[in-house]
Amino acid sequence: MIEKLDLEQIKHMEDNRQYIANMRPVFNRRALFSDTTGDYLIPPEPSANEDVTVRFRTARNNVDRVLLVYRGEQFIMEKTESEKHFDYYTAKIHLESEKVTYHFEVQSGRLHAYYDTRGLVQDVNEYYDFVILPGFSTPQWAKGAVMYQIYVDRFYNGDPTNDVLTDEYSYINDHVQRVEDWNRNPANMDVRNFYGGDLQGVLDKMDYLQELGVDVIYFNPLFVSPSNHKYDIQDYDYIDPHFGKIVDDNGDLLPHGQNENRQASRYIDRVTNRANLEASNQLFIRVVEEAHRRGIRVILDGVFNHCGSFNKWLDRERIYEGAEGYEKGAYVSADSPYRSYFQFHNENCWPYNNSYDGWWGHDTLPKLNYEGSQALFDYVLRVAKKWVSPPFNADGWRLDVAADLGHSQEYNHYFWQQFRKAVKEANPEAIILAEHYGNTRDWLQGNEWDTVMNYDAFMEPVTWFLTGMEKHSDDYREDLLGNADSFWGAMKHHCASFSMPSWQVAMNELSNHDHSRFLTRTNRRVGRVDSAGAYAAEQGINKAVFREAVVIQMTWLGAPTIYYGDEAGVCGFTDPDSRRTYPWGREDQELIAFHKKIIHLRKENEELRCGSIKYVDGDYNFLAYGRFNKNGHCLILVNNNSRHIEKEIFVWDLGTPKHGKMRALLWTDENGFSDGQEYEVVSGKIHVQLPKTCAVILKFVPAE
Repeated sequence: MIEKLDLEQIKHMEDNRQYIANMRPVFNRRALFSDTTGDYLIPPEPSANEDVTVRFRTARNNVDRVLLVYRGEQFIMEKTESEKHFDYYTAKIHLESEKVTYHFEVQSGRLHAYYDTRGLVQDVNEYYDFVILPGFSTPQWAKGAVMYQIYVDRFYNGDPTNDVLTDEYSYINDHVQRVEDWNRNPANMDVRNFYGGDLQGVLDKMDYLQELGVDVIYFNPLFVSPSNHKYDIQDYDYIDPHFGKIVDDNGDLLPHGQNENRQASRYIDRVTNRANLEASNQLFIRVVEEAHRRGIRVILDGVFNHCGSFNKWLDRERIYEGAEGYEKGAYVSADSPYRSYFQFHNENCWPYNNSYDGWWGHDTLPKLNYEGSQALFDYVLRVAKKWVSPPFNADGWRLDVAADLGHSQEYNHYFWQQFRKAVKEANPEAIILAEHYGNTRDWLQGNEWDTVMNYDAFMEPVTWFLTGMEKHSDDYREDLLGNADSFWGAMKHHCASFSMPSWQVAMNELSNHDHSRFLTRTNRRVGRVDSAGAYAAEQGINKAVFREAVVIQMTWLGAPTIYYGDEAGVCGFTDPDSRRTYPWGREDQELIAFHKKIIHLRKENEELRCGSIKYVDGDYNFLAYGRFNKNGHCLILVNNNSRHIEKEIFVWDLGTPKHGKMRALLWTDENGFSDGQEYEVVSGKIHVQLPKTCAVILKFVPAE
């Protein structure tokens, strides 16, 4: 997919560049600008039946007229404001409840061109129109927020008394193991190995998270589950006591040679005993309260497409069959109240009916049968509301493989519409973000998800440009390494799927639990831990390239999301190697200091969080873009070359005066990072010398 897109984009951009070049004597193309931030769409998140003002910027006295084109009609815009270098044209639109899309036509004499989310173009394509979704908004606290993803088992062990014990139970036909050495790298078959990280560990490290500058904690699943990743939920109503509290601890370990979990009495007591479950929920409440006290929000991981074979609704492991206070599972009995929660293909197999659907054929991941069960539908919506309501007060959901939930796309859309209504009714400020691969437009229409994990419009383009690597480290593409046209083409194409409220809260990751660590990708080594070995993930890494990536991440539009340990120099090939433990006592302190510095800058400079973003320049292994609003103007330069370069960069089109200074808020290269260097702005441009593998954040400082 990306190969085809890149080639098409490059050809289109070249054709467009040639067309626009012919207009240079007439159009000052660098001056043309609009987007749907609050400087150019007023108000930026309008309600239905409200008037909005649309603004468009041109060079002063440079065009004859600007037309707003929407609903198949053209409307002449009025020049309402002039500054020293720019004119601003405005038009009002009365919104109803339906989505509005629009673009601009710019005319000068006999020449005309169009302006949409791609910039100045020669052709009209509705896909790239600006979008307004009346009545849709995303939480203000999430816009530009710095998120921190915690894979709990690998973060910090704050309470050894709740650790999973060796031989406590069997998972996927073998006994679970407690890993005694925190610093040991994950094994290839890692799901049944436990390091002991827990919520008490998060509480213990809350000072660290606050000092780092984290605004939001995103937890991988916390609910009762037999795996260390917990994407196979056993009980949606309770936090896993192995992450929470075990106050009652009775029973025996599973005997050697025995894999039937109905004999795992220690495990059964730990995860079915209401005292343990309630104590664990209380600990989660404490975590959220402490996070909120520090100004940190908390997002939960919701796995609603499938559950696990241990789940109390199914109970294939028969651990609830004899447990006090639990109904029989659908695997155990045809009379189970949960029978409709799953689709069985053989009605004559009870008791212990194994003919249920598994997600992608995995019998350990039973697919939930929403279309066939109103009771399941109602139960999950209750769960969705419960955890974002008092006393738990989580601040939203990340939704695992959300587009795979039902048996049809039509039903999926219906389900998420109802899910949104339920969650927003319980907590209007909760965020709903989804894991999704591919085009997001159909899901981001204002009535389902707020946003997505931003693979297509962030992780992939950044990874390809800076490293030439695929995000799993499964492929290396020389043609995409340093390809600025491909980078900008992919960004413009995929970002067009977002309305601005969705884009401002999109989860911009460099790494996560499903993909290789970005620092490992800098060595351009194709491989996985089973073929290359764990040590290979640490060989030949380039911290300067990693810092370049962090600069882009922290200055791009959206919510930069740090995968725990990335800031401390953790390496790793894709899952399971990417799930290494946080290296307490062995951290890369320079990288941590770098993250603290750049996060502070993001918070201190509003334009880096919520300002407009504008392409400035691009070349082989070189990017230049601006972040700006009416109060501040920043220029970001990235030289990913292995050689020194010199550039003259126009900055006036970011809205700065044509004379003044630009000060380096942050400078990083192969020697580390610093700040303070200044550059003179002369006639609206600066001259910079950039060493190899360098990234710079510059901010305009008016002349005194």
